[in-house]
Amino acid sequence: MTPAVLDMLLLLAKIGLVYFVILTFAAYLVLAERRVLAWIQDRKGPNRVGPFGLLQPLADLIKMLTKEDFRPAGADRWLFLLAPAMAAIPALMIFGVIPFGAPVDIFGRTVPLVVADLNVGLLFFLALSSIAVYSVALGGWASNSKYALLGGIRGLAQLISYELSMGLSVVPVVMLARSFSLTEIVDAQSTVPFIVYQPVAFVIFLISIAAECRRIPFDLPEAESELVAGFHAEYSGMRFGLFFVGEYVNVIALGALATTFFLGGWHGPLLPPPVWFFIKVSLFAFFFIWMRGTLPRLRYDQLMHLGWKVLTPLALLNILATGWWLLLR
Repeated sequence: MTPAVLDMLLLLAKIGLVYFVILTFAAYLVLAERRVLAWIQDRKGPNRVGPFGLLQPLADLIKMLTKEDFRPAGADRWLFLLAPAMAAIPALMIFGVIPFGAPVDIFGRTVPLVVADLNVGLLFFLALSSIAVYSVALGGWASNSKYALLGGIRGLAQLISYELSMGLSVVPVVMLARSFSLTEIVDAQSTVPFIVYQPVAFVIFLISIAAECRRIPFDLPEAESELVAGFHAEYSGMRFGLFFVGEYVNVIALGALATTFFLGGWHGPLLPPPVWFFIKVSLFAFFFIWMRGTLPRLRYDQLMHLGWKVLTPLALLNILATGWWLLLR
């Protein structure tokens, strides 16, 4: 077997393994959320399908695949069909640049545990998160529904606002690591994670990714008490399922990025590196679930005030303070 063929097979194996793990994690994250919310609200969650309810994600998938897939008569056909894919695909592509562990030896060669180690991995993540905005906007506009349109407008304003503070919050990380490569950012935290140096940036990033995921208290694009189901009100079947999967994959992706930027990535004592990475990402997922079961929804004016008048100026001040500190060093 030639080296080129072996490299291609290893790349395909990494892509298949990463997507299998992420989609399985997303499916069981739905079950975990339903069980944790039931525990918070002192009731029982889904526990009938399979032992301890572990086959519930499979039942949900069968239900989505067998439900009728309809399109409103006045909807824009192609944009209506495209919007759900734009919710799931960019979130999945983010995992192509996230390092999951230290390089390992396979067939006598060193294989990095990352699909593609781009030297501009952070910019690649910001570009994909910008594309995900279009799924909300197109889904709301193409549905030809007033409720969906209002949800899409809300979502567009929210995602653009908080993407700014999210992007600014990772600038000090680049300044400390002196690289846009996610692998080099993790390597720079081999002794001390960046959360020690940048607690303010971490808090800003955490709030911003909660808004990017449209999770409570930032779920105004899907406010069911006001907009039925928001921007995806007219979707059914597997197209609704793609929005649903895209949200949970996005939660995992942004949790993985928070781990990479601030918690040292896969670094940790005793346990294998991928296990440490999985534990840290799972803690972020649990944090999002806990917020959903605990906090009330913000008003729209409070949402925009927090993004533009608090987080963005604070992120800019933090960049200046970081530059001043590095200059003194």
